[in-house]
Amino acid sequence: MSNSEPAPRQMASVDEQLPVLLSGVDYGDDRTRTTMEAELRQRLEEDRPLKVYAGFDPTSVDLHLGHTLPIQKLRQFQDFGHDVTFLIGNFTGLVGDPSDKNKGRPMLTPEQLAENAETYATQAFRILDDKRTMIRYNADWLSELTFADVVRLSSKFTVAQFLERDNFAKRWQRHDAVYLSEFMYAIMQAYDAVAMETDVQVGGSEQLFNLMAGRTLQRDAGQRPQVLVTLPILVGTDGHERMSKSTGNSIGIYDTPNDMYGKVMSLPDHVIIDFFTLVTPLSPDEVQNIDDAVSHGSLLPMDAKKRLAYEIVAVFSGLEDAASAQMYFEATIQRQETPQEMAEFGIDGTESLHRVLTEANLVTSGGEVRRLVGQGAVSVNGDRVEEFTQLIHPGDEIRVGRHRFLRVTKL
Repeated sequence: MSNSEPAPRQMASVDEQLPVLLSGVDYGDDRTRTTMEAELRQRLEEDRPLKVYAGFDPTSVDLHLGHTLPIQKLRQFQDFGHDVTFLIGNFTGLVGDPSDKNKGRPMLTPEQLAENAETYATQAFRILDDKRTMIRYNADWLSELTFADVVRLSSKFTVAQFLERDNFAKRWQRHDAVYLSEFMYAIMQAYDAVAMETDVQVGGSEQLFNLMAGRTLQRDAGQRPQVLVTLPILVGTDGHERMSKSTGNSIGIYDTPNDMYGKVMSLPDHVIIDFFTLVTPLSPDEVQNIDDAVSHGSLLPMDAKKRLAYEIVAVFSGLEDAASAQMYFEATIQRQETPQEMAEFGIDGTESLHRVLTEANLVTSGGEVRRLVGQGAVSVNGDRVEEFTQLIHPGDEIRVGRHRFLRVTKL
């Protein structure tokens, strides 16, 4: 080795890596977990960088915390020195993954997928190290398959295997349509593992069938079947339903630090430890210490949640913004102070409340204003608003919910 060549990096021990890489995983049964843990241990004992990937179909643009779970897991592999690929499913996205759906999914056009894909890597790099991440697109190999190739790959699976899947079974029993293209999705995703000859695939627990199919095709291709690392579905701010922008219970990764911190603080206590495990960079031991402290009463749930909110904001906006968001929360929510600095919106004369809030982009629609007013969540100059048409004047200060403020000025 010449003096100019860097010394090879010594990887952490297997016993150091394994608890971190398997933290938060969910396979649905103990047998699968035991198998995957044993196989992952075997790969790690080879003391080499593993080829790890997760695939993401660019079917939406704005990611929320639920989308980031596999990205967080990729970062853990990355920090241990493994080779990470962020795979954009610009071909599988044409069909859309039916794994978590009880109805058919609308198909997107290549143009829509290309437009969405442009933002995906940028968002992923808020967690991943862009200098150590390979970006690939599965259209590079899936679009090259012939019809004969597809028939050969399809012959490795039976219709019964697909109809045993819970979401397909329910639709079949309801006599709802189940399209052949949806069967093809699992086969296409499975072929990604063959094309990249991967050691490990990270995905959601609802994708376990697709990931297992990858192992089947790898065996058929003479490859060693990949290890699966599957993660649970992240609940939203209600603590029960899957996090979703359409449900209104999501925490977006582009939310302002103050909004993100406030939304995390609205989480019910019973999901705090799950969020620590799945969304923060804290080690399993650190999370266990927090859990023990809350259980023994030496740490209040409110203080644990403030630590959680701080850690999550720090991931996406940095330590300084996390500290500022915590100070803002303590002042405006805990001490009920009105912040000195807040967003401003100018009007000429008087305007109705719903027009001011929608035009200032504090809410998305007049309907949302009506709902918030009905819930008693809007106040003007400290007084609760009774009518969503209430007139607003220059100089008024509006509070929406617990952490949105607007100062109205004169144009």
